Amino acid sequence: MQEQATSSIANSSIPSSSERSSSSALHLEVKEGMESDDEIRRVPEMGGEATGNASASGRDGTSTAGQAQPSAGTQRKRGRSPADKENKRLKRLLRNRVSAQQARERKKAYLIDLEARVKELETKNAELEERLSTLQNENQMLRHILKNTTAGAHEGRK
Repeated sequence: MQEQATSSIANSSIPSSSERSSSSALHLEVKEGMESDDEIRRVPEMGGEATGNASASGRDGTSTAGQAQPSAGTQRKRGRSPADKENKRLKRLLRNRVSAQQARERKKAYLIDLEARVKELETKNAELEERLSTLQNENQMLRHILKNTTAGAHEGRK
């Protein structure tokens, strides 16, 4: 009795993640050779007796009052169906591809930024080297002038 109350509460609660992800898939057309969502959710018969549909397992939360609940003697299907696993794998692969593409774009933007910074620093370095050369020449000329004036002053005193 408590199990039935718990399953009815679970069935009336928020849809599971598999339901949310499959709700967008319900709007897609079913291609030939592909299983529909109802066929994917259907639990195969085990041991000659029908266990009902997947909503009886309490996973997708879509059971209605007219559907039979599994009794304590029947086995429940554990884990995910192969189609659910494949769907999850494909979604993961797609997320990985998108993430990898975004990482490549970030890396490209970073490299472009670094290249621009290198050009800027090379230009600044060239300007500073030119200024250094100019100041060294000016310093050398001033030293030479100072040397000549001090030498001329010493000669004038003699």
